Parts: sequence; structure tokens; C-alpha cells
Amino acid sequence: MSKTTMGVKLDEETRDRLKALARARQRSAHWLMKDAINKYLEREEEMERRNREADEAWEEYQRTGQFVSHDAMESWLDTWGTDKEDPCPELKS
Repeated sequence: MSKTTMGVKLDEETRDRLKALARARQRSAHWLMKDAINKYLEREEEMERRNREADEAWEEYQRTGQFVSHDAMESWLDTWGTDKEDPCPELKS
């Protein structure tokens, strides 16, 4: 994987905070920034994935009208972790 340099302009207070944390953690400011960016991207990409799944589920519901009622789902979930776990409720139209 090739690497490229990108610049980030920080105000002095933020830069000082970053440097202080880097010293406290015995890491470079560069390492902290890369770590923060990677964690941010992972979190945001996961949110995008969940949003896409929700959109797809909504489109499926609009196409088919099939659903599991709240009460049926709640009853099923109440059996999780017990010796008498029920099967997943069936879809209704």
C-alpha cells in the first residue's frame, strides 16, 4: 500500500493538547492522529453499513409488507438464554 502525506491545520490549543497527550502516552503526535483517524473511519463506516442495511430492510418491507410484530419479537427475545428458547417468529403480511 502506498502512502501519501496530507496536512491538517490545527489551532495552537489543539496542537498543544495533542503534543501533551502524545508525551503522556509515549507516542508521537503522528501516531495519535493516525489512530484517531482510523478509529473515526471504522466507526463512521460501520454507521454507514447499518444505515444501508436499514434502508434495504425498509425497501424490502415496502415491497413485501412482511414484518414481525413488536410483541412477537419481544416474546422471542425473552426466551433467549433460557433452556426453552423459542424459534424465530414467522413473518406476517
